[in-house]
Amino acid sequence: MTRLLNPVIGLALILPLALSACANLRQAGPSPAPVADAAPYDGPRPPGRPGDMPVAAEATGPLKTGDLGVTIASLGNAAEPGIWLKTPLVQQPGEGRVSYQGRSVTAQLIPIAGPATAGSRASLQLMQQLGAPLTGLPELRVSR
Repeated sequence: MTRLLNPVIGLALILPLALSACANLRQAGPSPAPVADAAPYDGPRPPGRPGDMPVAAEATGPLKTGDLGVTIASLGNAAEPGIWLKTPLVQQPGEGRVSYQGRSVTAQLIPIAGPATAGSRASLQLMQQLGAPLTGLPELRVSR
């Protein structure tokens, strides 16, 4: 019986010491710096997403008018209301004309990043008024 008690007594003496050492380890680690003290991030920034508006400095200069070109359009965000065309054919937002197979509609032209040969996104209402297929990729003529 004495043999059985000695390990139990030893364990009872060592266990509290081990637990207090573990508690001290948790407190001894480096504490995270407060957010307010963090330095601002000066690393590289990700490029803008397609559909982002250009920075005001990029959208300067005279407004190009006349025939702006032809673009292949897909259906944009159907939940976004209005008659609009997001296209790389324009550098400044404004009103313009969009034509498809003899039909022409006045629409808000919204610039997006990309080469002029890149595709465009059209609103549901624009596609419907032009009679363009909602699941197709119609070729639209854009002008101001």
